Amino acid sequence: MFETIRQIFIMSGLEELTAGHLVMWLIAAGLFYLAIKKQYEPLLLLPIAFGILITNIPVTGLMEEGHGLIWRFYHYGIDWEVIPPLIFLGLGALTDFGPVIANPKTLLLGAGAQVGVYITFFAALLLGFDVTEAATIGIIGGADGPTTIYVGSKLAPHLIGATAVAAYSYMALVPIIQPPIMKALTTENERKIKMTRLRPVSKLEKILFPIVTTVVITLIVPDSAALMSMFMLGNLFREAGVVKRLTEAAQNELMNIVTIFLGISVGATMTAENFLHPKVIFIFILGLVAFAISTVCGVLLAKLMNLFLKQKINPLIGAAGVSAVPMAARVVHKVGSEANRQNYLLMFAMGPNVAGVIGTVVAAGIFISLLQ
Repeated sequence: MFETIRQIFIMSGLEELTAGHLVMWLIAAGLFYLAIKKQYEPLLLLPIAFGILITNIPVTGLMEEGHGLIWRFYHYGIDWEVIPPLIFLGLGALTDFGPVIANPKTLLLGAGAQVGVYITFFAALLLGFDVTEAATIGIIGGADGPTTIYVGSKLAPHLIGATAVAAYSYMALVPIIQPPIMKALTTENERKIKMTRLRPVSKLEKILFPIVTTVVITLIVPDSAALMSMFMLGNLFREAGVVKRLTEAAQNELMNIVTIFLGISVGATMTAENFLHPKVIFIFILGLVAFAISTVCGVLLAKLMNLFLKQKINPLIGAAGVSAVPMAARVVHKVGSEANRQNYLLMFAMGPNVAGVIGTVVAAGIFISLLQ
């Protein structure tokens, strides 16, 4: 009897269970709480948390190279660079580029907000991270989870879990992180600035924009092609108006399926061995710094542009230059309406918000082309 019990114990994962595994269970529990109770990015934090939980249960073999179920999700989905581009296909199908086309100068705000990416890159180097790790950490400043994962898969696979959780956490915390920065950098009168109505954008312009943008950006930064082309293809589905089934599939079924595989695969990379070391703390700190700097630079660039513009823009929209679509634009609208109830900034903020996505993808392409 006792021998049978002993054999069952040996065959179970209990003998291999360590304090590190238990700590990771607690981290998974924290993410479950944020996703379910606080509803912070639940579509991704929930599967990520479950991925953390199951990969830190010993002897399951789910991440065993060549055999494990979750390993296959990760290998064929992320290692083979399939899932992040498919996420971008869905994002493109959900995105309206009209505000960018109607107000092209907002592209500058999207580019300006990427300053945080490069500043954090150099800060990470000073803290002892190697150049590929620093690039992966810097991309967190764009508040773009799929791009962070894509860069990590190419440059620093061992950091995918930590950088992805940091990116999605800060995306979820946009309503908490950004408003104090925005208010500190602007006066009440600036926040009250009411912007004029955007000009109507023709269907032809909306069809040509994704095609022309794909050609121009992928010619200049070829390593951005995987993400940029899928982003623009999704948008072309939307704007062409002749492939309704493809548009709906990209927006719904496909997006939901790849989100599940993305979340659980990323979570499964967060083993106790990979996650429980001092570098991870620095990753989260640097990610927050990157996101804050990107917000600061976006607002300051908008204020600088106002020195030369006859028709002033509300500098709050510069904060939407990060890639957290559409959360950052909603936060801009909320802060602007608090200062002026007649202020409707959502559509104006969507311009730099979409430009921020493009800017982060370009930054990612530059890092990959220089460092891979």
